Amino acid sequence: MAGPALAQTSGTTETTPAEAAPEAEAAAADAVPPPTETEPGAEVTAEGNHILPNGMDITADYMENGRWYNAEGIPTFKIDDDVVDYAVFSGYRRYHAECHVCHGPDGEGSTYAPALKDSVLKMDYYDFQEIVASGKKEVNAAANQVMPAFATNKNVWCYIDDIYVYLLVRGTDSIARGRPAKKADKSPEFTAQEDSCMNG
Repeated sequence: MAGPALAQTSGTTETTPAEAAPEAEAAAADAVPPPTETEPGAEVTAEGNHILPNGMDITADYMENGRWYNAEGIPTFKIDDDVVDYAVFSGYRRYHAECHVCHGPDGEGSTYAPALKDSVLKMDYYDFQEIVASGKKEVNAAANQVMPAFATNKNVWCYIDDIYVYLLVRGTDSIARGRPAKKADKSPEFTAQEDSCMNG
């Protein structure tokens, strides 16, 4: 019976190149940890950044007007000890006041409108804004979907970023379905921006 191929050199045993390859691959894998999937639809890199399937990094970088943004200035969310930032809570309220009738509670979708919690993970943020502002129509033999334009509806448009981040939170399953149990306080900056939009 033949055993593993070993080469003898001055009394020591050496591993052949064929045997060394798996060991080298294992060592390389240990040196740089691969991205891990901790949330459906979002990967976490070795640096701790959260990346969506569309390639967008949703890691919170800075806050402005009471809302969190990523490094590229796109709205995102931040959850500390199960406490959602106020924009997520605001998005929950506005989504359920204006969007859930067609798109289902908690962004889960319905028989005639898609699950927005899934759509935002694949869609560009600016495309999302354009569809909400201008509406969308898909009428053919297989579908009959008509979404109205909401650009002039202040109850939607003044809170479009809040609705977006709420859907991101739901799409990544960062919070459970239903009303967020804990929320951050509403900041004066958030209130000022809200008043400016609603009364402007």
